Amino acid sequence: MEKKIITISRQFGSGGRTIGRAVAEKLGIPFYDKELVDQIALESGFDPGYIAEHGEHAPGKSLFSYAFASMGMPGVMQGMSSADFLWTIQCNVILQLAEKGPCVIVGRNADYILKDREDCLHVFIHADTHYRADRIVRLYGESEKAPLARLEEKDKRRRVNYEHYTGRDWGKAENYDVCLNSAVVGEEACVDFIVSTVNNSK
Repeated sequence: MEKKIITISRQFGSGGRTIGRAVAEKLGIPFYDKELVDQIALESGFDPGYIAEHGEHAPGKSLFSYAFASMGMPGVMQGMSSADFLWTIQCNVILQLAEKGPCVIVGRNADYILKDREDCLHVFIHADTHYRADRIVRLYGESEKAPLARLEEKDKRRRVNYEHYTGRDWGKAENYDVCLNSAVVGEEACVDFIVSTVNNSK
């Protein structure tokens, strides 16, 4: 089956977004990251900043955080918490984008949302903590939190969100077609491997 849609899941700081954008450029297909946030904002009425922060991150570091997901948020929509309403809109937007044609989609549990499509290649990008800590400081600068603490918080909230909405383990190899260590392989080689895999599926 030809692989037309590539989903990129990634650990924070591993370079997944950069790799996904380069893959889209080499294949000449749309890349959805910030563009996806803007579309979800349009569909949901939520602020893009809120979606960027909460669309793939749990309110806290444990599953219990979802019990209070509607507290302090924009409210309850159609009988759902803000988190669940956002998840529903996000699913619909990702499904619609996949129907439009070949594309690369970064994050937002797209691997799970599109799991029943045979024309998808699901990729997980990871790397060791020291590589990722150095990378986020180079890209985003220093902050009040130590780099390792920033990595831990982002990944925990991403993991909880994934587990809550999919019932699967985030980052578990069985959930993806390809898992690549960007620190070992290198970002450029990751891009080339993904592009080659897609081209060889035709």
